[in-house]
Amino acid sequence: MKTTIATINQKGVNTIEVKNSTAARIKVIAHRTGNITIAAAKAMLIELWKEKASKGIVSFTYRKRSGELTHRFGSIQHNIMATVVNGNGISRECYCTCAYYDLGSQSVKSFRWENLVAVD
Repeated sequence: MKTTIATINQKGVNTIEVKNSTAARIKVIAHRTGNITIAAAKAMLIELWKEKASKGIVSFTYRKRSGELTHRFGSIQHNIMATVVNGNGISRECYCTCAYYDLGSQSVKSFRWENLVAVD
């Protein structure tokens, strides 16, 4: 399913069509940041991150809770995550975060949606 999102600015109306999951992320990120434009950009960046991370190892940067930028290499590929996650818990999506397997620390970590900065 897809959702159409419209924003109004001085130049008129802009619309984009996104997945329902992306629309839900936009709503949460906009609430947390107070900026719908940043929210849309971050939500689409998360989609790109998820696409790349599900196919293999992805290089990305996010802002830690302390405010420090951190660069990581990680994956959400099924064969990697299946070895470290038993699947009996609550999805990190429920907490508005993305969980991933960090190759550097060899552990599962997560980041808040609005803190993703770049996907290489």
